[in-house]
Order: sequence, then structure tokens, then C-alpha cells
Amino acid sequence: MNIQEILKILTDAGIEENEANIEVKLLLEHFANFSVKDFILGKKLTQNQLNIVLKKAELRAKTRQPIQHILGFSYFMGEKFIVNPSVLIPRDETEILVRKAVEIINKKGLKYALDIGTGSGCIACMIAKLTDAQIIGLDISTDALNTALDNASELNLYNKAIFRKSDIFSNVKQGETFDIIVSNPPYIPPSQKNSIQKEVTFDPENALFTTDENGLEFYEKITSKAPEVLDKNGYLLFELGINQSKDVENIMLSYGFKDIEIIKDLAGIDRVISAHL
Repeated sequence: MNIQEILKILTDAGIEENEANIEVKLLLEHFANFSVKDFILGKKLTQNQLNIVLKKAELRAKTRQPIQHILGFSYFMGEKFIVNPSVLIPRDETEILVRKAVEIINKKGLKYALDIGTGSGCIACMIAKLTDAQIIGLDISTDALNTALDNASELNLYNKAIFRKSDIFSNVKQGETFDIIVSNPPYIPPSQKNSIQKEVTFDPENALFTTDENGLEFYEKITSKAPEVLDKNGYLLFELGINQSKDVENIMLSYGFKDIEIIKDLAGIDRVISAHL
């Protein structure tokens, strides 16, 4: 058994070759403590190291479990975040949401932020890391909150990223207000459950799917209550699902938000929407 044979196990399972190469590299680094530098220096893998990586590659190929779950972590904006089946694996597209929030917070000198549906805490943690704002991350899942707390601890974000159990705004305290609210809410309609990529099915369903067929349920719920907890001129930012930007824009306009900005991702898809009161 060698690296090429392990790579073939992944590609034969339908994993694209470039992705498979990256995954083998991650498996080698994490489970065999063997880096690209070791290859360059001509170091040889032991049979035990190869066996460990083989076993993980076979698990990935057989189950299509995300590589991040097998590793136990995912990289997001250059930081390593603990992930598990209780949280959504951070996506590159979500970086657009974070960077827009950071831009607004730093430009306006905002101090108090709220992240609804925080999951792994990756959005809250990166906002806390890249701004002077204090952010509260809300989630209905205790397991997700424990993961978010672990990630904040790893990044030394004590008292900057705070987490609280809450069903949307249910545990926002009386009189508590914020300068900005961000959210990557569930936005996939239930009719798409059978057509999503196999790897995505390992994410928690309540972080992915809405109960309505337009995928707009949480945009409506959050936007309708946001004016009650936002300060004057407060901002609201969402990550968007495909073909949802116009509907979400209309929802936000109907609740008094203005100066709406829509930001596209690298594929040209409307991915983030931003507005303020």
C-alpha cells in the first residue's frame, strides 16, 4: 500500500481528484504527523502510518462522511475550528458574511453584536477576533453551544465571544440591544432533502432545512423581531441561499430596513445581504 493507492480509494468513491489530494494531505498531517516538508526531505512513511491513513480514507470513501468530521476540525478564515455532527461545517461562502460584518463594525465603531444560530461559533469568533466588538452567539442546540465555547476558548476570546442557549430571540434579555445582528440561518427547503450532496447530510438538519417550501422561514422570523433588539441605525446581515436575495430584500424592506446591499460570491451568486434601520 502506498499514497497513490490510498488516493485511488477516494477517487474511485467519486471524490474529485484535486479534493482527494487535499484530503490525503490532511489525513497524513493529522493522523501520521507527516507533512509536505517531510516528503520534500525524502522521509519515508512507516507501514503503521500508512495503515492509519488507509483506514481513515476507507471510512471516508465508504460512508462519504465529511473529511472535517473524520479530522475533527475545519479551517475557516485561517483558523482551526472544532467541528462535529452537532454543528454546520464552516463554508467558504460564510467568510463573505463575516468580512462584511467586520467591515461595518470597524468602520462604524460598533460595540455589541449578535450572531443567531451560531453553531460552531465560527462567525462569532472571527468577528470577535477581528474587531473590538463583543458578540453573543445564540443557538438552540446545547451540543452546538459546547462546541462554540470550545472554539472560543481555543482562540482565547474570553469575554469577547459569549454564547447563550436561545431559540432565535427567546433568551435575549429585557432591554438588551445590539448594534448589529448577523445570521447564517437554515435556508434549504425540505423538498431538496433528497437532492443535496451526500456529505451535507451529515450536518444537523435543523441547521440546514426550513419547514416552508421557499426557505424563507428564518429570514422572516429574525427580521420581524430584529428592530426590537437593534439600536437606532442598527445593521442586519444574512447569508443567502440560491435565488433568495429578492425575497429576503422584500422581507427586510417590509420591516423598515433600508440601504440594502447584496454581495455576490465567487460563482456570481447573491450570497450576503446587508441593511440597516
